[in-house]
Amino acid sequence: MSDSTEHPDASEFQQSVARMLRDLDPEPEREGLRDTPRRVEKAFRFYTDGYGQNPEQVIGDGLFEAETDEMVLVKNIELYSLCEHHLAPFFGKVHVAYIPSDKIVGLSKVARVVDIYARRLQVQERLTMQIAQALEDVLKPRGVGVIIEASHLCMMMRGVEKQNSSTVTSCLRGLFRSDERTRSEFLTLVDR
Repeated sequence: MSDSTEHPDASEFQQSVARMLRDLDPEPEREGLRDTPRRVEKAFRFYTDGYGQNPEQVIGDGLFEAETDEMVLVKNIELYSLCEHHLAPFFGKVHVAYIPSDKIVGLSKVARVVDIYARRLQVQERLTMQIAQALEDVLKPRGVGVIIEASHLCMMMRGVEKQNSSTVTSCLRGLFRSDERTRSEFLTLVDR
């Protein structure tokens, strides 16, 4: 959403943030908080703009005839999302691989698919599966593998307060699930 476009529910959203600030801060009208409801509304619209997108549209004309049937791996895609349980950020990296059938996809489109689903209120487990499913649906590859390694602020800043913890999730489809050599190659390449 562009900076100049205001969402139809902006006023209601901002009023909710203002109420929350009044509940949390003894001086909600001080200079530093005066414009916070607008800033928070704008930020959360950006953080969750994946709801208005779908992989077919984002990939668009980024599909090309496959000239190979070898694994394609895009590693270390930056991930930023919000935990749906606490609205706290989680962040890390995503590794996505596929084995083409008829089509390959422009490499930047893989990262865009990650963003579509990361920019929704999420849990890491579902996010991992959604990325794999979207690529499987659009590319119809012989296999897809997705691994996410992330740190969750809801676990680091509150609750058990474990700052050095990380969570790893994976989703393996097609040859990545059925062929041990393919799975092993994927895991080896991710670890390099």
